[in-house]
Amino acid sequence: MPAPTKFTTYIDEHADGFIQRLKEAVAIPSVSGDPKHRPDVFKMGSWLQSQLEQLGAQTKSVDLGKHVMDGHELQLPPAIFGRIGDDPKKKTILIYGHYDVQPANKSDGWDTEPFTLVVDNATGRLIGRGSTDDKGPILGWLNVLEAHKALGLELPVNLRFCFEGMEESGSEGLDELIASEAAKGKDGWFGGVDAVCISDNYWLNTRTPCLTYGLRGLVYLKLTVSGPSRDLHSGAFGRAVHEPMTDLVILMSKLVAPDGKILIPGVDEMVPAASEEEKKIYDNLDYSIEDIEEAVGAPIALSSDKSTVLMGRMRYPSLSLHGIEGAFYGAGAKTVIPASVSGKFSIRLVPPQTPETVEPLVQAHILSEFKKLNTKNKLKVENLHGGKPWIADYKHWNYQAGIKATEAVYKRTPDLTREGGSIPVTLTFAESLGVNVLLLPMGRGDDGAHSTNEKLDRSNFIEGSKLLGTYLYEVSSIAA
Repeated sequence: MPAPTKFTTYIDEHADGFIQRLKEAVAIPSVSGDPKHRPDVFKMGSWLQSQLEQLGAQTKSVDLGKHVMDGHELQLPPAIFGRIGDDPKKKTILIYGHYDVQPANKSDGWDTEPFTLVVDNATGRLIGRGSTDDKGPILGWLNVLEAHKALGLELPVNLRFCFEGMEESGSEGLDELIASEAAKGKDGWFGGVDAVCISDNYWLNTRTPCLTYGLRGLVYLKLTVSGPSRDLHSGAFGRAVHEPMTDLVILMSKLVAPDGKILIPGVDEMVPAASEEEKKIYDNLDYSIEDIEEAVGAPIALSSDKSTVLMGRMRYPSLSLHGIEGAFYGAGAKTVIPASVSGKFSIRLVPPQTPETVEPLVQAHILSEFKKLNTKNKLKVENLHGGKPWIADYKHWNYQAGIKATEAVYKRTPDLTREGGSIPVTLTFAESLGVNVLLLPMGRGDDGAHSTNEKLDRSNFIEGSKLLGTYLYEVSSIAA
C-alpha cells in the first residue's frame, strides 16, 4: 500500500524545517569515544528523547551503568526507548539508530567546522559530523512522526524505538539490555515486535538505492610497545637502546600486505571461496571501479575487476591499520625516541568468523613475530571491542516491503547488497528477538561517514524520509 500523497507532500513542503532540526542535532558534539565529550553525548540523548515526546511517543531513558575509558570510569550514555501504538491488528516494527558520532576536528582536514551543519546550495550537500551517520537517518524517522501528527494521520504500524549513544565505541551495555528486554517476552519493551528496521548504512554508489542483508563483523585491537621510562633524545640514545617505535612499525607491517591479503595465518583461510552462482550476484550489482575511485577521490582500487573489489568489500575479511598513539606527529622536526607507542588496527569479519575464533590467531601471530625481533622492550595486546558478522533472509516480507517502498519513492528496484561495515547490534536483535532485520539506507556511497567533510545530500534526506514512511505503509499491507 503506497503512502498517502499528503504525507509525501508534507515532507517536501517542510524540508527547510527538517534541515533546521538536523542543524540542531549536528551542533551537539556527541563523540562517544572521547571522555571530554561524554556530557555532550548525554545532552544529545536528552534532546532526542524530548523530540520523541513532542511527536507523541512514550519514552524511557535506560541507564546502562558505567565503564572505563582511557583510565577513567565514566557513566555510559542511556539507551532511549520510545513507543507509539499498541493495536493488535497492526504489525509492530522496531526502529534502531545511534545518536553518538565519530571524533572530528577542523584540523583533521575538514573544509568547514564539523559540528556546524553547512548547507551547500550549489551541490545540495548537508555537511557536518553525524549528518549521515546516524543523525540524519534518525531524524528521518522524526520527520515521519511529525508529518503524521501534523496531518492527523494514524500510523499504519505500531512503532518501537531503540536509540543508543555508544555505537561508535562498541555499543557497550546494549547487548545485555536487549537480551534482558527480550527475556521479558510480551511484558518487555520489545514485546510483540514483528521485525526490525535500521537505517545506518549507505548505497553502494550515488545512483542506485539498495537494501542490505549482510554486514561484516569486527575485532579491534591495540598493540603497545614500551621500553625506556621516559622519552629519549635520539642524539644521545639512538642505536644504543631498543626503540619501541621501531618494534611497533615492524609488527604492524606483519599484519596485512599492500594487496589487502591478511598475513595472519588462518584468518583468510576460514572463509570459503565464492561459487560461480554467488559471484554472479556481484557481477550484476550497479557498481563500477569508477564508483569506488570516485568515492575515495583517487584511482587506488585494488583490482580492475568489479566483482573482486566488491567481494573484498563485502564478502571477505579485511585488515586495516588505523593509527599510532604516543608518537611525535606535530609540526617541526622533534628528535625524540618515544618511551611507549600503541598501534591500533581492526579486522572486518565475515561468516563463519567471529571475534572469539579470530582473536586467538591474531594474538599468536603477533607474539610469534615479536619474539623474532629479539627486543628487550615489552609488548601488550588489548582487544578494544568487537562484533559478529550478520546475514539475513532477503526474501522475507520485511525486505519485500523495503523493495516496494524503494520502487514507489525512487522509481527503481534497489540492489540487494552485503556491506563492509559493522553494526553489531543487528545480529543481537536478530538472535534475541528471533525476527528479521532490514537495513534500509538513507545516504549515498560517497557520504564520507567517519571521514572528513561527512555529508548527507539534501535529496537523500528528504526522499529518504519519504522512503522510511512509505516502508511502514508497505509493511502494513504485505502478507506476513
